Amino acid sequence: MSNFEISRGTSPVILAFPHTGTEVPTDIWERLNDNGRLLADTDWHIHDLYAGLLPNATTVRATFHRYVIDANRDPSGTSLYPGQNTTGLVPETDFDGLSIWREGEAPTETDIADRLQTFHAAYHTALATEIERVKAIHGVAVLYDCHSIRSRIPFLFEDRLPDFNIGTDMGRTCDARIETAVADIAASAQGYTSIVNGRFKGGWTTRHYGQPATGVHAIQMELSQISHLATEQPPFAYDVDKAERLRVHLKEILERIETIAATLTNKGNKHDR
Repeated sequence: MSNFEISRGTSPVILAFPHTGTEVPTDIWERLNDNGRLLADTDWHIHDLYAGLLPNATTVRATFHRYVIDANRDPSGTSLYPGQNTTGLVPETDFDGLSIWREGEAPTETDIADRLQTFHAAYHTALATEIERVKAIHGVAVLYDCHSIRSRIPFLFEDRLPDFNIGTDMGRTCDARIETAVADIAASAQGYTSIVNGRFKGGWTTRHYGQPATGVHAIQMELSQISHLATEQPPFAYDVDKAERLRVHLKEILERIETIAATLTNKGNKHDR
């Protein structure tokens, strides 16, 4: 069984879904405690939220859960946010700082090394392959990394998280026109809040692939789950009405990115800042 799903398109835009998977191999599942088995830190329904918004976009989705290994973490284990609470390559806790493993069953270095090859590397090989394929067609590729998180998690951040959390590693990972367009659409979306490079500045995926000088641009969108879920607690139900309102703005964002991508070329591309 593959640890990822790919839908190939002809657009210069690629949508990545590293955290919507809920598959956990039996041997790993048996080591999770009751809290871990809630899989609470899943990016619930995000692939459904984006489905069909940009029909020609390529999508790459990890099907394994982030508790197996986090596909959006540096494979070296280096923290994305030094000095701040976060979760690691193979999390020891959930987003509330609570243990997810049975006593004595936390993953070992051997476990992590195995999962790096079986899951993390496999997903990123697939993603890198699609980026190169799309870039070969258009001379440019734009990776849009799709995420969501509960709106209130005191262990990770203070107060309520904005609805749209845009990450470009302080403008390093994409052309300024992409960041500006996404930020402008999010800021003008009535009834929603937004921020650029706030608590979330883009994970390893965005920072690793976002190399504008080479023709590869990347941007992360972390959505507050209250914007599209009926509840941010189990069963994490999808709210169709909320989602449809949000999808209007997400569609506009993706279409604008696609339009901008058509104006970018690998040759002479300027990353103005």
